[in-house]
Amino acid sequence: MSTSSFRALRSFLPTARDYRGLRRSWRSDLIAGVTVGIVALPLALAFGVSSGVGAEAGLVTAIVAGLVAAVFGGSNVQVSGPTGAMVVVLAPIVAAHGVSAVATLSLMAGLIVLIAGLFRLGRAVSYIPWPVIEGFTAGIGVIIFLQQVPSALGVGIGGHASNAVIAAGQTIGEADWPGALMPLAVVAIVAIIMLALGRWLPNVPGSFIAIVVVSIPVALLDLPLDTIGELPNALPAPGIPTLDPAVVVSLIGPAFAVAALAAIESLLSARVAATLANTGAMHADRELVGQGLASLAAGLFGGMPATGAIARTAVNVRSGAKTRMAAITHALLLLLVVVAAAGVVSRIPLSALAGVLMVTAARMVSISTFKRVARSGRSSAVVFLVTAFVTVAFDLVIAVGIGIAAAAFFALRALSRMSGAHAEQLPGDPMPGDERIALYRIEGSLFFGAADRLLEEVASRDDVEVVILRLSQLQLVDATGANALGEMVVALERRGATVLIKGVRPEHLPLLERSGAIAALRHPNHLFAELEPAVEHARSHVRRNAAAREA
Repeated sequence: MSTSSFRALRSFLPTARDYRGLRRSWRSDLIAGVTVGIVALPLALAFGVSSGVGAEAGLVTAIVAGLVAAVFGGSNVQVSGPTGAMVVVLAPIVAAHGVSAVATLSLMAGLIVLIAGLFRLGRAVSYIPWPVIEGFTAGIGVIIFLQQVPSALGVGIGGHASNAVIAAGQTIGEADWPGALMPLAVVAIVAIIMLALGRWLPNVPGSFIAIVVVSIPVALLDLPLDTIGELPNALPAPGIPTLDPAVVVSLIGPAFAVAALAAIESLLSARVAATLANTGAMHADRELVGQGLASLAAGLFGGMPATGAIARTAVNVRSGAKTRMAAITHALLLLLVVVAAAGVVSRIPLSALAGVLMVTAARMVSISTFKRVARSGRSSAVVFLVTAFVTVAFDLVIAVGIGIAAAAFFALRALSRMSGAHAEQLPGDPMPGDERIALYRIEGSLFFGAADRLLEEVASRDDVEVVILRLSQLQLVDATGANALGEMVVALERRGATVLIKGVRPEHLPLLERSGAIAALRHPNHLFAELEPAVEHARSHVRRNAAAREA
């Protein structure tokens, strides 16, 4: 292995620098880890149940993936585990392929994310526009809320349709309403406690308190509510799941979708964490490597794909986390719960977990965020709404693609409108024949979205003998724009108008030469660096034409 390759590999590995300052911050890291562990417990259970994989898989993922990502990831304060966005993607996959396919899916997706990190694709998330991210988040919130309707009504997990809206509607129609009042009451109590504590005691883990408050009377009174059920009191032994070639092939598409989501959500979460406090730089490529290893490890232990969790990461930072030890502590605390309190946790009602996720989902659909997006422009609001709608109605990853495409369309349209071809007066005193000369200043961008419109303005003049194109104010030229410029020169020359080009910028000249735009000029001398010689040449050309007509 070469020195450069070894150095590149070392950049992805844990070092002592990851724990710099731990001697000073270990107390705050310990407190933060315990706090975020308490917050993560009900969420890990709820996300496991909601995805259809089971509470055990959610808890295993939070422990194993949380520990691996904390050690190998690119953020000092990122907390990883099962997330709502991953639940949205996993639920239809579980319905189509069964629970047994999830461990294999986790291995495949983890490998894809790991390779993306090794190929240094971590910066790609910076190209996702803000309205797309917010629309994506809002859509996920709506889906998570709707996915909890069955548990909230006490009719089991999931629905009878792959679309969350249809499934929720079917569930409401099939519910036993007298019997559904009790689980609904549990949901309401959980929601009230979480909202009240969130408003008046924001530092108290509301979801954990709410779970405790409703679970104790349910257990003491032996109320007829579905509960999590038996949980193991130790982590399962690691092992490679059965890799059936037919199943692996059928999971290739879902694996790429899960990997894309894991990469996007993890990098966004790490980026948000970097803005919350000065806890060290975020290394995007190493973060992908860490998240890939985390999903691989979770799959070996029978868990589900993991991502960085924005809400838990924010709790971690606000609780005083400074190093990775906080996220490691969070994972170890959850492991302690498995070892020492599995029996207690198994008595938690599913409707209580549904209440936790419904409140979490409602907080993801922020009216204030939409107002901020709308104030930034009508196009941003459209991108937000399109992304949110496609997320709810169709597919999460497709929604991101369509959202990016919509944002790109509006960006290109705005860039096109900033471009223009402006007619100008010839410099100096007017001279006879100047009316036969057209001078245009082309500015902005000459690219595929603007080329035809700009060049139509120039080519529309059919009463001139010479056209001077000033390109010194042109900022951007792509292959389509260069080709269109060449075609316009050819069309004007065929109509008898001589074209002179002035002020081609050095960085644009090679493309214009390769596209044939320069070769389309009648003579190589028709390319000018300054305006005055170009105008003088145009006037001499008009004079020669006038003399030829008189003769």
